[in-house]
Amino acid sequence: MDVTAYIRELLFSHDCVIIPGFGGFIGNYSPARIDKSASTFYPPVKQISFNRNLNHNDGLLVGKISESSGLNYGDSRNIVDEFVSNLRKRLEKGEKVVLDNIGSFQNNQEGSLQFEPDHNVNYHLDSYGLDPFQFSPIEGYDVRKRIVKHSGKEPVRHTASKILWRAAIAVPLIALMIAIPLRTDIFKSKVESSNLNPLAKTELENNRKEADKNSGIEISPSAEAEIITPGNISSPVTAPVEAVQPAETENADYYLITGSFQLKENADHQVRALRAEGFTPEIITAPNGFFRVSAMRCYDLNEALSNKETLSKKYPGTWVRKQKAI
Repeated sequence: MDVTAYIRELLFSHDCVIIPGFGGFIGNYSPARIDKSASTFYPPVKQISFNRNLNHNDGLLVGKISESSGLNYGDSRNIVDEFVSNLRKRLEKGEKVVLDNIGSFQNNQEGSLQFEPDHNVNYHLDSYGLDPFQFSPIEGYDVRKRIVKHSGKEPVRHTASKILWRAAIAVPLIALMIAIPLRTDIFKSKVESSNLNPLAKTELENNRKEADKNSGIEISPSAEAEIITPGNISSPVTAPVEAVQPAETENADYYLITGSFQLKENADHQVRALRAEGFTPEIITAPNGFFRVSAMRCYDLNEALSNKETLSKKYPGTWVRKQKAI
């Protein structure tokens, strides 16, 4: 079997092809070049070199033979071993071993193995069909003799009167552009938010109508009736909270809501932050599908309002949600 044919095929698609027990061929890329003395252009090439220290079996050559010939791996390995043994015997006799379209091997006077690649073969696939060519330089052409066409027009000069006229128009326009935003509420927002998270800002717009419709503390007959008035630094909506004095004593739970999020991962992020500060946070699912973060639960309204003032310093817009105990 001609093992050399499999080696040539692998050299086109691999930069290293090892013959187990003998050595490895390495493909080195060389860019296109110009030989100015011979006026010759050479395409990019993959130059083949040989390293006898790369003699371990990486399975590439044996696997290629097995796949192409249909033999099992063991028989393919025996074919490679026989090929290497034949190479060594011929080299020990002093012969010059030639691998077609790859190169030649020969031992020098000191007994060292020498490899001479075949320079007529290019294993670089992108250079397929490209051969060196000669192109003689153009004679009698001197770039310094090119005619430069000068324009006869006079350079444009801006007079002082034109400059003043343009300034007289531009200054009032600039002053008007500055004055309009300052006298209107175009850039004023009734929603306080310092979060730069684009996800939280999206939730802010989705919750704006809900926040405007509800404020303060709502008494919920069940765990499903809830009101959204978020308020920490990364919460999407805020709403004014009015202090509510307890009208009567009843069995109820008061939740300090610090944020309401459309995405649960944002709510989980705030829960971790609150837990790190020593709170006992929990997530409450609202009827509209949003996830509300409760920093803590209180059983007295006055206690809830007091804690709300404390939380509002770090989580502006914190509000109290009242739920009747079941």
